[in-house]
Amino acid sequence: MRPLWTVAEVVKATGGRPEGLSDGPISSISIDSREIAPEALFVAIRGDTHDGHDFVAKAIEAGATAALVSEAYHAAHGGKNLIVVLDTLKALEQLGIAARARNRGQIIAVTGSAGKTTTKEAIRTVLAAYGETHYSIKSFNNHWGVPLMLARLPREAQFGVFEIGMNHAGEITPLVQMVRPHIAVITTVAAAHLEFFDSVADIAAAKAEIFLGLEPGGTALLNADHDHLHILFAHARAAGVGKVVTYGFDESADWHIGRVDTSASTTLAEVTHGADRYDLRLQVPGRHMVANAVAALAVAQISGEGTRAAVAALAKFGAPEGRGLTLRLGPNAKPLLLVDESYNANVASMTAAMDLYGSVRPPDGRKFLVLGDMLEMGPQGPQLHAGLANAVLKTGATEIYLVGAAMRSLADELRHRAENDRDIPAVTHMPSAEEISDTVLSALAYGDAVMVKGSKGVRLSPLVQKIRERFQNA
Repeated sequence: MRPLWTVAEVVKATGGRPEGLSDGPISSISIDSREIAPEALFVAIRGDTHDGHDFVAKAIEAGATAALVSEAYHAAHGGKNLIVVLDTLKALEQLGIAARARNRGQIIAVTGSAGKTTTKEAIRTVLAAYGETHYSIKSFNNHWGVPLMLARLPREAQFGVFEIGMNHAGEITPLVQMVRPHIAVITTVAAAHLEFFDSVADIAAAKAEIFLGLEPGGTALLNADHDHLHILFAHARAAGVGKVVTYGFDESADWHIGRVDTSASTTLAEVTHGADRYDLRLQVPGRHMVANAVAALAVAQISGEGTRAAVAALAKFGAPEGRGLTLRLGPNAKPLLLVDESYNANVASMTAAMDLYGSVRPPDGRKFLVLGDMLEMGPQGPQLHAGLANAVLKTGATEIYLVGAAMRSLADELRHRAENDRDIPAVTHMPSAEEISDTVLSALAYGDAVMVKGSKGVRLSPLVQKIRERFQNA
């Protein structure tokens, strides 16, 4: 089997200059010196907090075949086992473009205000049933994550699934023009990153940039369950997209989701597409998870692979960590039920997660809800946070913990309602996850249920980890 790259191929793709380096295989590409594998290429990227050039020596010592560095670094430090370029991020983009050009597989790109990563995971799970599938790991979906994932695309891969994110207009365009997908998926349009947009309609227009990189004859696959579908259709027409397919609960959707039955750990759903009917069984609860799965089912059909193996693959699909992963910790007879939604949050994902949590029943105890700020909400932030009150109360939570400055608006709204309704539980609000962590941990007990949900920047994932460590051993 041919290596991912050779030194000569990297030099050619980037226009770089080898220093103290002969040709040889490169089996992996990394921007993290802590994750160097044998025959790796280390790409020294200057980030917001760290400069990868500070770790070049460490990467070489760890076994990297070569390091991709800037002319400025080489002028200051010299060295060997180097490929020298003017700009390492630009060189990484060039590697990604070259990897995409040599691959002959089906390429799928996924964006949206919520559900990107879970939908990407569902799609890659389905396509893996048909052939070698390369996909974006974690949420590597930004200006360095997308070219890095592209640069790792094996030349022989039959499928590539890439997540594309944004928080400003114009960010998707250069990324999707590198990816050049055959299928472009938009999971939803909702209030997210409003700090940088005047309206949700503007967010829809920014998401529609994904059409600008769609390959000729490609397909746009759109979730129909939001109020801005018409904007996406208009942008698809303007971009010359020849085929648009929809999915969702909306009755007009090409892939229509009908009856859904959700339990604490599984979901059953009826899906129709033309004259065909599918009975889906997912190893994850939640109506929103059904939509993610149906997107994957549609991708399989659009790709020409059929749907039989896709349905079987989805039967084994579960939620990724931080995005609805449900764990039973401790003794089987009386576990602590943990719903981990700690990775990200906006109005759409908050509402969907709490709708799901409303169906969760504690094994033998209380029901905790821990919510962190939705970041980048802009001037509408206080109103959007306070507007979560109804969804919070519908969860049936008996213990409510709110984290962050923006969550004060929700705390105030719930406390105001409690003045006239004694059934509304008391609310604990603290400025940070660090401050509320011990309070939550000391209150939890086996038999309880707890959901943790908030934007990544609120740093609720360490709280989830502490809960797991404390309660996972009976």
